[in-house]
Amino acid sequence: MTATADTTVTTVTRAATVTPVTSTATNANPVLRVAPASPAEAVAHFGASLAFHADVSDVASALAAGGDPGFVVLDSRSTASWDQGHVPGAIHLPTALIPEQAEQLLDRSVPVVTYCWGPGCNGATRAALALAELGFPVKEMLGGFEYWVREGFAYETWEGGERRAPDPLTAPVDAADCGC
Repeated sequence: MTATADTTVTTVTRAATVTPVTSTATNANPVLRVAPASPAEAVAHFGASLAFHADVSDVASALAAGGDPGFVVLDSRSTASWDQGHVPGAIHLPTALIPEQAEQLLDRSVPVVTYCWGPGCNGATRAALALAELGFPVKEMLGGFEYWVREGFAYETWEGGERRAPDPLTAPVDAADCGC
């Protein structure tokens, strides 16, 4: 990306082509220094993102609806982490054990939704990659266990079920969902 005095901003697209975009300001602000993607590129990008990710509210809603949600939830953390708390009904399979045990625990025809601790952990991403390499359909639950708890959803520990009040920074306190 380059910016010149005539307020032309140059961006590099995914196809590695350069497209000049004119800014209306003398110096483009930080948001527009790199121009937004075209609508077609945005559709491709965000559509692909939704194919790879689910958020905790959507997972919780699907599980709460009753019956078969059409997917299984997989906790990829350690046993100590699992004991500290996990999504009700989740399968516990630490990432390192996926190559050895996934075939025995999972059905290849059922999508798997992976999670780990939270946004600062890439364990769910590594678990999703390992499962995809074995031929399993997979999505990653954004926010992980941290946001599951922070949004006020019930969870299980080795001592039984628990639930915390929703964190007003991550979930509406007085509504069933955020309306997204």
